[in-house]
Amino acid sequence: MITPYLFFRGNCEEAINFYKTVFKGEITYLQRFGEANMPVEEGYKDKVMHATLSFFDGGRMQFSDGAPHKDITPGDNVHLNLNFENETKMRLTWGKLSEGGTIHMELQDTFWGAVFGQLEDKYGIRWMFNFQKE
Repeated sequence: MITPYLFFRGNCEEAINFYKTVFKGEITYLQRFGEANMPVEEGYKDKVMHATLSFFDGGRMQFSDGAPHKDITPGDNVHLNLNFENETKMRLTWGKLSEGGTIHMELQDTFWGAVFGQLEDKYGIRWMFNFQKE
């Protein structure tokens, strides 16, 4: 499943609530940076690290305030998130999409128990790869 992942600079929670109203959705997950097992700047602890809005019988969007040290520019703040059930398939897809592109974060184990990575393909589309380990 491909899920749009929207990044905001500090007003993510406001945006989630706006889209929740528009799509008559439900916030099914919300984690703040201060809840994560990693160091975070004091003023960023209440910001949204990851959130999911579910709507329209299976529709889904994901949101984040993004990392405090990364610039967010309207127009490049949308990524496509790929969630895989098979790590081999994820790595094969990664290899194909990364050809001629730019890897922003190598595939790696994460504190949330997944293998995760980010890249920009040769057409400038940003992709997030996620395989949740058992």
